Amino acid sequence: MRAALERIVVPTLALLASAVLFGLLLAFYAHVDPFEAFGLMYEGAFGSWFSWQNSLTRAAPLILTALCTALPARLGLVIIGNEGALVLGGVSAAAAGIAVTNAPPLVVQLVMAAAGILMGGAWIALAGGLRQWRGVNETISSLLLTYIAIALMNHFVEGPLRDPSSLNKPSSWPIGDANMIGNIPGADVHWGLVFGVVACVLIYLFQRFTTWGFAMEVIGGNPKTARMMGLDVGRYVLLACGAGGGAAGLAGMVEVAAIQGRANASLAVGYGYSGILVSFLARHHPLAIIPVAILLGGIGASGGLLQRRLDLPDAAVVVFQGIIFVAILASETLYGRVWKPKEAN
Repeated sequence: MRAALERIVVPTLALLASAVLFGLLLAFYAHVDPFEAFGLMYEGAFGSWFSWQNSLTRAAPLILTALCTALPARLGLVIIGNEGALVLGGVSAAAAGIAVTNAPPLVVQLVMAAAGILMGGAWIALAGGLRQWRGVNETISSLLLTYIAIALMNHFVEGPLRDPSSLNKPSSWPIGDANMIGNIPGADVHWGLVFGVVACVLIYLFQRFTTWGFAMEVIGGNPKTARMMGLDVGRYVLLACGAGGGAAGLAGMVEVAAIQGRANASLAVGYGYSGILVSFLARHHPLAIIPVAILLGGIGASGGLLQRRLDLPDAAVVVFQGIIFVAILASETLYGRVWKPKEAN
């Protein structure tokens, strides 16, 4: 019970501390009333049905990219290569869609999803394999792989896949309007949000009610004990990293098939990096990722309103997210100290 309360109280305290610090920065450096700014942030994120739809649309890729960090974290790994898996998943999905563009739309979408998942999964599995068999730190390798992934994306969209008509913004050939993923009926929010929610629920059930999920928890608690029990740690590492990378790759596919219609530099807008923050703020819990992603999506959606009303730069919300990330990392020291067990007399 105490552990469950800490999972709620500690991140909440970190959020409050972040809001206070951000408010002080607004007041003393930007000369803006922080209460007015937070009011506008709420209005821009959740103040109307239009704002809600904007926030949910931004939350969709955050849910999927957060899983890229959350799943390996079950084994004690810290993966931050979410952005790389997303951009390569998007490019692979676009290439696959172009290759089968004359097939029925459902077939094209399934092929694109498979290509994005496989590419993203293989990219993050590479970081897990380097950790398991070569002793390379997975945090550093996954981050460096992100830079390689972005360079590969630029190469393909400016080279082999480039549409000659994309002059000012190099892009791949379009996948075709008929192959685009539509919106949820009654809302201006694409189906990527549903994909993310379903993925979180399925992963939670997998972790909670399967022997593989229990084995991952054992490995995360003590890898040496897991090996003594006969568990194939390497296989589980590849499974977790591959599944997490596959989720981020699917996010890239959704960005292509639901938003852009083609692959270009707009894939690398930071959804992967924000997904890391979502995962840490949710304590890597699949179900908690959903509301946290909506909250962070809302914060991102409010940037334009702050810019119009208060003349703040659009990047102000990025600063706020950065403060939250630092506060969340600092709050890790509070776990186990909020409610200390009473010592026996």
